[in-house]
Amino acid sequence: MTEFGDKMRALRAAKGVSQADMAEALDVSAAYLSALEHGKKGAPSWPLTQKIIHYFGLIWDEAEELQTLAQLSRRRSTIDTVGLDAKASKVANLMAKRIGHLNDDDLNKLLAILDPDQQA
Repeated sequence: MTEFGDKMRALRAAKGVSQADMAEALDVSAAYLSALEHGKKGAPSWPLTQKIIHYFGLIWDEAEELQTLAQLSRRRSTIDTVGLDAKASKVANLMAKRIGHLNDDDLNKLLAILDPDQQA
């Protein structure tokens, strides 16, 4: 599950609506909405993210948070190392090769380096 999926599920629970009701309001299938919540689909499109924000009546910081979480829920990432030091390319390539083998502790260490302002 992604943080976006967690947030959407929490918003839906707070509003007291089912996936089926929300899916109908957003003009998507309940199966697609379920896949988004469980992280089985990549990031929602920008227009769908805007529909979700409107559906929940989110404004300012809450809307921005949901947009950020949607962007971070992409299942595939590309790192452009053109013009960077060879070490940067090596790090990016090793990360792509080995990320699936990192344990939770290793991932937390990397997050602490790459996103020092994050909440644990």
